[in-house]
Amino acid sequence: MTTTAVIADDERLLREQLRARLADVWPELVIAGEAKNGTEAVELVERLHPDIVFLDIRMPGMNGIDAARAIAQLPIDEDGDDDAAAGAGARPWRGCEIVFITAYDQYAVEAFEQGVVDYVLKPAERERLQVTVERLRRRLAARGSDEGPDASGMQRLLQKLAEKMSPGAVPRLRWVQATVGTSIQMIPVEDVLFFISDEKYTRVQTTTLEALIRKPIKELVAELDADMFWQIHRSTLVNTHAIAAVTRDLRGRQLVAVRGHPEKLEVSRSYGGLFKGM
Repeated sequence: MTTTAVIADDERLLREQLRARLADVWPELVIAGEAKNGTEAVELVERLHPDIVFLDIRMPGMNGIDAARAIAQLPIDEDGDDDAAAGAGARPWRGCEIVFITAYDQYAVEAFEQGVVDYVLKPAERERLQVTVERLRRRLAARGSDEGPDASGMQRLLQKLAEKMSPGAVPRLRWVQATVGTSIQMIPVEDVLFFISDEKYTRVQTTTLEALIRKPIKELVAELDADMFWQIHRSTLVNTHAIAAVTRDLRGRQLVAVRGHPEKLEVSRSYGGLFKGM
């Protein structure tokens, strides 16, 4: 199968340089599209479903960190029947690998050490790019037996990088203002067992009450402490302090049991890496 990529950088010359260097070290790679800001990058990824996206960390408007967050929230094909992006017979889209393009070594090194994403320093040097390409090849080759990109680890890493780039810019959410019956209640986030979203509302569940808010999961992911609340499904966040056990059903799906509530929460395949020992 053809491996495809999207390049996002606000500087045209750097996009052209990266494209040329990639053609040199990975001739088979197809550059499916280019973007000059984060918003365009997200739109291209949603439309083209590439295997890899190269994101400049600092771009006007939506920067690379925010774009990576948005990309991580895009729906993937859990059932293997999504042929919309590449035509009938195409492989299902499991999300894409993220490579940050940066002139800021301190951010890039942390990203690399976490092992979730890779990085290319500006200007892209052939030798370092070759290392990145080899890592990408290995990760893509492992897709058949793995769950795909580490979506949960990605979200935690992106939160840490965002805090380093703009300290204090996004204060952590401490209270949830929610509708309970005909009243509005202030719920401390540490009391929330889990959040589950549908098309219009997000359900907030504690041991004693169930409430509704209009804030979608993708906004909660950016505002909550990623070490306390793990995303286990595109529509579900669970409080790690409330996890009692993780089991598998007869279909092999991972299910999270929470303390203080009988409901079991399904873990989607893209977040299965959270509980690799199961």
